[in-house]
Amino acid sequence: MLTFLAYAMIITFMAAIMTGRLSALMGLILVPILFAAIAGFGPEIPDLVMDGLRKIAPTAVLLLFAILYFGLMIDVGLFDPLVRFVVRKCHGDPLRVIVGTCALSMCISLDGDGSTTYLLVVTAMMPLHLRLGINPLILPAVTVMPNAIINVAPWGGPTARVMSALHVDVGQVFVPMIPAIALACAGSLAIAAYFGLQERRRLGTIRFDHVSEADLEEQINEATRAVVPRPAWLKGFNAALTAAMMALLVADVFPLALVFMVGFAIAMVVNFPNVADQRERIASHASSVLNVVAVVFGAGAFTGIMMGTGMTDALAQSVVAMIPDAAGQYIPLITAVLSAPFTFFLSNDAFYFGVVPVLAQAAAEYGIPPEVIARASLVGQPVHMLSPLVPAAFVLVGLAKVEFGDHQRFTMKWSILLVGLMLLGAVITGAVPIG
Repeated sequence: MLTFLAYAMIITFMAAIMTGRLSALMGLILVPILFAAIAGFGPEIPDLVMDGLRKIAPTAVLLLFAILYFGLMIDVGLFDPLVRFVVRKCHGDPLRVIVGTCALSMCISLDGDGSTTYLLVVTAMMPLHLRLGINPLILPAVTVMPNAIINVAPWGGPTARVMSALHVDVGQVFVPMIPAIALACAGSLAIAAYFGLQERRRLGTIRFDHVSEADLEEQINEATRAVVPRPAWLKGFNAALTAAMMALLVADVFPLALVFMVGFAIAMVVNFPNVADQRERIASHASSVLNVVAVVFGAGAFTGIMMGTGMTDALAQSVVAMIPDAAGQYIPLITAVLSAPFTFFLSNDAFYFGVVPVLAQAAAEYGIPPEVIARASLVGQPVHMLSPLVPAAFVLVGLAKVEFGDHQRFTMKWSILLVGLMLLGAVITGAVPIG
């Protein structure tokens, strides 16, 4: 019964948000509470929700201060030089703009943090997309696809989790997957080029060759919402501060939430010494912060109920039970295929700490080592990043100003294609054996 209710809850939740009957926030709160009550956990619901909220709190704090920090950097014009450079290089060509957006996301994703990538890429590239009239769903699509692939790096979330869960090291898990990751990255650039060719045929090419420097500056300032002109030394300070924060992000020597809290406080005090100006800047970003953080806490309630009621364990056991004995040698391939839907419907924590160890234990009975299952479990990440249980996904759609359901419908088929490419690369190289 618990397994049935777990599947029913997930289907109800996804149907509600994808048909527009409930917003993601309302669905994350109401649907799990309803099904937990049906399952007989009514008195325990408050404790389960609070456990989930406590686990998600560091992520919520990180997103809150990351949005405030990068919003402030947009206000002071930190990304103006990048926008100016891309405008000149792209020459108003939608193909160059879209492929450039994908490549930029691929590079910035090396920091291992999806929220940071989305904040940087969308804020830098959105003015160009708007200026050319490009389909608004393309920007979040070409931003999330390479990010989902590069996020498989050892310092990213999924690989770190699966190495901890199965007690394997980087050389066993990540290195054999590099060719598959490279193939999927090439696939994301090819998809971006396809989008670009479509938009070029639809929109044509706008020539900016004869735009004066003054007009260019006006366009950039309007697009980036620069608040007041910044002196040269302050622009240098903001760039150095951001670079230092990115270095701390990659080094992972301090909690990311603390890095952004302190960084935001320093940037605000230096750029806007007047307290009234500080309040004004915070108020200007309050709506975007509230929307994202509220959904993050909603996701905490959802996962808290899923794990606390045992629904996550029930789902894992049901999957293992569905694998017949004759198919035991194909568990790596089965794990790779299941990793896409499972990481979509479950959080990374639930999948890598709840489901993958069960699959690895079943595989061990057939002489399959745990590192093979670890590699297979990473294949579905391009689909995982479209899950409503990924807090950063709401940062992306919020910045791009698109509906979450529209983003899912537009991007899903391309993400599934990338999963197929990654699996193909892993099979060809032997990282994930067929049998």
